[in-house]
Amino acid sequence: MPSKLFHPPTLHSSSSSSSSSSSSAPSSLPPNFSSVLGQPLFRARTPPLVPTIHYGTKCLENYGSSLDSWNSTTPPCTDGHANWHGILCYQGKVWGVKLENMGLQGLIDIDSLKALPYLRTLSFMNNSFEGPWPEIHYLVGLKSVYLSNNKFSGEIPYRAFEGLKWLKKIYLSNNQFSGYVPTSLTVLPRLIELRLDGNEFTGAIPRFHPLNRLRVFNVANNQLQGQIPSTVSRMPASSFSGNERLCGAPLESCISKPSTASVVGAVVVVCMAVLVIGIVVLMIHRKQNGACGAKLGNPPGSTSKGRLRDVGDQSRRSAGSMSSTDTRKAEHLRLSFLRDDREMFDLQELLRASAEILGSGCFSSSYKAALVNGPTIVVKRFKQMNNVGKEEFQDHMRRLGRLSHPNLLPPVAYYYRREEKLVVTDYVQNGSLAVRLHGHQALGEPSLEWPIRLKIVKGIAKGLEYLYRDMPSLIAPHGNLKSSNVLLSQSFEPLLTDYGLVPMINQELAQDIMVIYKSPEYLQQGRITKKTDVWCLGILILEILTGKFPANFLQKGKGSEVSLASWVDSVVPEEWTNAVFDQEMGATKNSEGEMGKLLKIALNCCEADVDKRWDLKEAVENILEVKQRDGDQENFLTSYASDAELISST
Repeated sequence: MPSKLFHPPTLHSSSSSSSSSSSSAPSSLPPNFSSVLGQPLFRARTPPLVPTIHYGTKCLENYGSSLDSWNSTTPPCTDGHANWHGILCYQGKVWGVKLENMGLQGLIDIDSLKALPYLRTLSFMNNSFEGPWPEIHYLVGLKSVYLSNNKFSGEIPYRAFEGLKWLKKIYLSNNQFSGYVPTSLTVLPRLIELRLDGNEFTGAIPRFHPLNRLRVFNVANNQLQGQIPSTVSRMPASSFSGNERLCGAPLESCISKPSTASVVGAVVVVCMAVLVIGIVVLMIHRKQNGACGAKLGNPPGSTSKGRLRDVGDQSRRSAGSMSSTDTRKAEHLRLSFLRDDREMFDLQELLRASAEILGSGCFSSSYKAALVNGPTIVVKRFKQMNNVGKEEFQDHMRRLGRLSHPNLLPPVAYYYRREEKLVVTDYVQNGSLAVRLHGHQALGEPSLEWPIRLKIVKGIAKGLEYLYRDMPSLIAPHGNLKSSNVLLSQSFEPLLTDYGLVPMINQELAQDIMVIYKSPEYLQQGRITKKTDVWCLGILILEILTGKFPANFLQKGKGSEVSLASWVDSVVPEEWTNAVFDQEMGATKNSEGEMGKLLKIALNCCEADVDKRWDLKEAVENILEVKQRDGDQENFLTSYASDAELISST
């Protein structure tokens, strides 16, 4: 690195950071420091810095003279001047540590560095430091980290970079890091330079956000495999060299399409077995037995594949056998279309289509079907509707087919048979909200940031408001509002699915599979009200803000009364930022206020006392008033250092 690496930043302090950091400073020095230096290293008012590095005895003997300037006679910084070697100062504050090419060895103690609230850059390049990944996520103000050419080893936790939203440059070249490339790197909004070359990383390169700002990206000479994501394919081929099993632009094309998410391979195998047995047979009568389970559904791209035509003859025989007379077989094989703006197809085309199972639960199974020379659709096979008559089912489906709103996914067609019902919808490629919240790491996708989550919440509220207005006769117009029943368009517009089905479900099984039957009023009084969907909305908002799945939804029957709402309500508001909000959401000081407003709205929607709970109108009005930012004031950290104030590239 060149000698003149930094331009001084403008520093501002906050009382919270100062108070919190002081408590983390070590109370005493490591034995090797006290024995070698024989005196206190700092004045009482100076944050401890020397004990951040535990040197080996031999290293102290050989290189201790390099740190002679680190003593108690002078503070590390005087105004803008650094009195200690390797310390970078501005306005009397330590904002950088640069100890390079000094032959230092041992471990780095991050706990001591937490006592430096203005620390923006670290560089320990070209030494012999070793050990596991140092937990730099505690240093939330960091903008650049340089650890290249050391002996660090082991896996880097996938959440290692969570909360480090100011990081712009990360250099980890030529160490011995192994395991997967941490997916938390993909959600750093300001990252412009990333070097991971010369390590032992395995697996696939995670997918960075399509609008990432990366200017330097190098993963050469690792053990990576699979297709290079399109989001980094603009980088030169040299950035990917030395990984024999990598393919795709800018390297040679991949021979075969790789698996998108190998971590869900077990699920794929199970789904394939189920497919072979015959669950994919859309027209087969199969008696339901066994306990109901609940699944989030498989992520896009990890589905089991097959062809409906493989079992088409059996389906046609089954369809014929359920007719009262042979003359009505054709009618039983006909799809009923609900919309005129969709390309029509018949059941025979559906049976010939390639099929992928998207998810299966006790309520329904979902299949993606690619029609020959036609659209890609989703077929839902409902298993718990065999108590509803044909005329009643058809009337209700026509009612649902007339609904039209930007935040609803309407049914396109349906098929009725006493034992099972099929509903056809358009295929939404971006997958469900549940997968994007809880499964994005397996897919190598970035997490959803605050502006996107707010957009999703507002869209859900608008869609639910429309259902209440156009289906006033239903006590719970949606009835099963949860993250797996919210699909996301390419622009992350939410689309509600599985709405308006409460009248169709077998009531003796409804409490096992419908979210409204997990509400406090049903658990305590055995009833649902017009505000029950509002409770579901509140729980969903909490899931979006916290990133935590409401586990009690998975329990059969009434289950536990302990909910996500009660957990959030138990945390004092002052701790919401650190204890409640999902750290992957990218909260900033000028958005935390609005996030807090939305959290309070969710808690009002989740009020256990129905009389005190907000109605939908009040909830929607308040949700739509939430903004992305608290105001136009400058972020509390942006004035610390500009892009030019980071360590320059080497």
